[in-house]
Amino acid sequence: MNSLSRIVQSQRFHVYSGMLLTVIYGLFAYAHFSKFQETREWTLLLIIISETLVAGFFIFRSAPETVSLAPSDWLVAIGGTFTPLFLRPATWGVLPSASIAMTLGIILQIASLISLNRSFALVAARREIKTAWMYRIVRHPLYASYFLILGGYVLMHTTLANLLIYAITMGFLYARIFREEKHLALDPAYRAYMLEVRYRLIPFIY
Repeated sequence: MNSLSRIVQSQRFHVYSGMLLTVIYGLFAYAHFSKFQETREWTLLLIIISETLVAGFFIFRSAPETVSLAPSDWLVAIGGTFTPLFLRPATWGVLPSASIAMTLGIILQIASLISLNRSFALVAARREIKTAWMYRIVRHPLYASYFLILGGYVLMHTTLANLLIYAITMGFLYARIFREEKHLALDPAYRAYMLEVRYRLIPFIY
């Protein structure tokens, strides 16, 4: 086991990465809760709940059997996870009714996280392969939920900064899908799963 592998699988790394996520998440939650107190816009609480779920599953994830040590995998994983936490509420949105998309996305996210349980990961890593519940429909239901949640958010809180953050996040998530599948496909069981569940994000489309 090389030095990088020892670092990323160490208890210290888990603690420090959890602390960093907590700090960034705390700033995110504070900004949105402060805006909620001002506007009483309930979707601001929804996005806090959404990111709280992700943070919680990250902190309590199980230890992986294998972890990718490719720098590009780490880049897209960290970028895809942390970038949305820089979104901020705005006073105007191009489509306020996009709250429906956010709500549906969070329902999908909760179902996906329950299906995934402690096999949640940031960087491409092999834990227990989940093939039940939402993972019987598409291979990446959690990422599908992000497209709905974050897309709805930007339509409701439309600023140039939020649009840029959204575009960057989607780029990271798209790359993340392929990087994760490349790592997981080293396992024959996952290759069989890919043949059984053919769609990544949207049934019968993609």
